[in-house]
Amino acid sequence: MPRPPHSPLRPSWRCRVCGIRWPCSAAKLRLLGEYREDRPGLLAHLAALQQTAAADLTTLNPGSTPPDLTPRFVGWAEAR
Repeated sequence: MPRPPHSPLRPSWRCRVCGIRWPCSAAKLRLLGEYREDRPGLLAHLAALQQTAAADLTTLNPGSTPPDLTPRFVGWAEAR
């Protein structure tokens, strides 16, 4: 039986499987595998997801400024 993917549950941006902030460790590993030969593509994909998450989180909490999501979405995937 296939396991469900560690994908984001919108608009909270929590992992559907483990419930922690997405991208969780399992999602990060999957993304690194999918974009193994395309780090710029991974970063562009994550930056687009970050913008969507910021809009969703702002809608959930009107009047508040969302936290800086860059470390959560893009920072972990930058070349070291």
